[in-house]
Amino acid sequence: QVNLVESGGGSVQAGGSLELSCVVSGRIFGKYSMGWFRQAPAKEREEIAIVDTNDRTSVADSVKGRFTLSRDNAKHTLSLQMNNLKPEDSAMYYCAAVRSTSCTGGYCYWGHGTQVTVSS
Repeated sequence: QVNLVESGGGSVQAGGSLELSCVVSGRIFGKYSMGWFRQAPAKEREEIAIVDTNDRTSVADSVKGRFTLSRDNAKHTLSLQMNNLKPEDSAMYYCAAVRSTSCTGGYCYWGHGTQVTVSS
């Protein structure tokens, strides 16, 4: 059974930093694409950072230079280091795994999310 559990969200002031973690259980870590998404109220879900099966990482233009994606294969953890946070980064952040067009949202497994709130 696959399970994704996010942590690390919280409230910070603009310019601050947070690190989100996603611990993945089940035999999928490192074998499939994984990444982070976010969704703010009344907005579409946004892809933030993805690592594919060839270890290639892509980061959204909106966070490039501020957010860094990393993966710890030994701990089955996908992390998102977020620096220089802005109020517009406030959202629920979700970890997802196993990209597939046949799955809702384009990924087959999703965590429950962790809230990030950035105040000005």
